[in-house]
Amino acid sequence: MKTKGTAALIILIMSLILCGCGEDPELTRFKTNFENFCINVSTLDNSINNIDATSDTATDDLLKYIGLLDDQFKSLANLDFPEEFEYLEELTDQASEYMSEASTAYQKAYADDTYDAGMSEYAYKNYKRAYKRIQIILIYLHGEEPQDEDLIVE
Repeated sequence: MKTKGTAALIILIMSLILCGCGEDPELTRFKTNFENFCINVSTLDNSINNIDATSDTATDDLLKYIGLLDDQFKSLANLDFPEEFEYLEELTDQASEYMSEASTAYQKAYADDTYDAGMSEYAYKNYKRAYKRIQIILIYLHGEEPQDEDLIVE
C-alpha cells in the first residue's frame, strides 16, 4: 500500500515538473516584462492622480510623470513579442507614438509658465489614444476580442 502511494506521489511530482519544463522561456519573459510595464504604468497613474493641484510643483510633477509614462510606453514598443502575439506589436508602436505626442503636447501646453487649453486638450486626446491601445492589447492577451465600440481602433 505504501509503495502504491509513494509511486503515485512520485508520478504526480514528475508530471508537475515535466509540465513546468515545457514552458516557453520567451513567453515567460514576455509575460514578466508586460506585467512590469502594467505595474509601472499603474504606479505612475496613481502618482498623477495624487498630484496636489494647488502645489507650486503641480505642473512640474505632472510633466515629470508624463515623461516617465512616455519612457514606459517606449520600452513596451521595444519589447519583443512571442510569435503568437506578434500581431499586437503594431498596437504597441501606436501606443508609444501617441504617448510621445501627448508628452510633447503637454510640455507645449505648459511652456513658459502659461497654459494653452487647446494644446492640453490635444495632449489628453493622445494620452487616451495610447491607453486605448493598451486596453485592446490586454483584451487580446486574455484570449478575447474587443466588443466595446470604444475599443475599436480607427
